[in-house]
Formats: sequence, C-alpha cells, structure tokens
Amino acid sequence: MRAILSAAACSIFAFLCAAAQTPVASTPQALQILQQSLAAVSPNTTVQDMTLSGSAHYIAGSDDESGTATLKGTSQGASRVDLNLGSVQLSEAFNLSTTALPSGQWLGPDGKVHQHALHNLFTEAAWFSPGLFLTRVLSTPGTSVVLVGNETLEGVATIHLSVSRQFQNQAAEMANQLQRLSQIEVYLDQTTYLPVALTFNLHPDSDAHLDIPIEIRYSDFQQVSGVKAPFHIEKFINNTLFLDLTVQSAAVNSGVSPSTFPLGQ
Repeated sequence: MRAILSAAACSIFAFLCAAAQTPVASTPQALQILQQSLAAVSPNTTVQDMTLSGSAHYIAGSDDESGTATLKGTSQGASRVDLNLGSVQLSEAFNLSTTALPSGQWLGPDGKVHQHALHNLFTEAAWFSPGLFLTRVLSTPGTSVVLVGNETLEGVATIHLSVSRQFQNQAAEMANQLQRLSQIEVYLDQTTYLPVALTFNLHPDSDAHLDIPIEIRYSDFQQVSGVKAPFHIEKFINNTLFLDLTVQSAAVNSGVSPSTFPLGQ
C-alpha cells in the first residue's frame, strides 16, 4: 500500500553540527488534556498492542477495490497493515521503535518489497489505534504537546493539540526540519475527550519539503477488553478518501511482537 513513499533514504541525516535547537516546550494544560484523552480511551488498561480486523474499501485513482484488512501495532512504534483486495494484496509495515534509524516498507501490486523514505518515518506508525498513539506520545521523552485551541471539525466541537518531537542534539536547521516532519495535529471531542482525528504530512520520495496532507478520522468507538477502539476509520490523502475501514473484531494486548512486522518474512 503506497502512501507517498521514498527512495533516497539517508539524505536527511547528511549533515550535523554543534548548534542547538530552541525546543518547543510542552504546556501543562496540553499534557493534562492528552492524559484525559488516554484515560477516556483506556482508563484501567495500559495498551501495549492492538490488532484490528475487518473490511476495507481502497480508493487510489482509478483503483477502487474492496476486501479485508488486518492492522497490528504496538505502543513502541511498530505496525503492520495488510489489505487483501481479491486479486491484489497490499501491505505496509513500520518500525519506529529501534534505537537506530526508523524503518518502513511497503508491498505493492508488483509483489516486491520497497522501502519508505526516511523523511516519512517521523509521525505515527499505529495511526489506526488512538490507544497506542496516546500511550506512545505520553511515554516518549522529548515529545512536545501544545494546546492550539478549540475548533469545529466535521461538525464536532474539538480540542486541537499539536504534537511533535524535539531533536536537541541536532544542528538547529536539522532539528527544526525533523520537528516539522514529526508534527501531528490531534483533535479530541470536547465532551468525551475521545480522538476525532489525526492530521499530519507525508512527502514525495525526493522532496521532504513538499507537504501532502494526511487525515485519519475515527468514529463508532466500542469497548474491547477495557479499551475503547474506533470501529470505523477513514484515511484521507490530499483531502481525498483513500481507505475506509470497518472493524469487525479487535484484540488488545494479545502479545503482538514488533519482530513479526518486516515484510517478506
């Protein structure tokens, strides 16, 4: 499943120097709101992994296919999405939890494994699971959470938070670029604190500066093993519906391991 992928992987780390970044500090109010959201999603359970299964409607240009989907993720930043669309099978896997460089792969209609661009590996692997995303954000050092304000999104009154990673050991120009690449906008229902949407940017393989907007919308939250999971998930690319998922079953903390995620194994 190719969602604007990459070829020139390591160019983003081509230069480092001693200058320091000016960090964007989290605000106490923003952190408290995000903690309230995690409490709404998972009040008594620490979400370590999640598996979702259901039906998928995939639209990419002239391709309009339906089939099944399996989505797995961990709170450490690993995920895998497999779409079985009849004669076509598409897969995508991320591992952002390694101490080395993050990695990502995709398997397209050609049946070959391709690598994601490094500059597209700084947002969120488990975009389909608010519980995993919130757990990871609140447990990852160097993450900034800032309150943007109240906004209406698709008719829902939301609280808008901006989340990004800080790279204080990098040169100022590089640190600011990496912070921008990692930025995610979070929209929470003002009443329930459940996530309504995430938005972030991906980029063409050869241009980390050209933004392509991605939006994930969540609805139909249902209780699964003490965790509220969205049973309807929509993914938009460049403001156009790309993937419509209807979840039929979900499993929480079933022992999913990041080592199972690389494609072609």
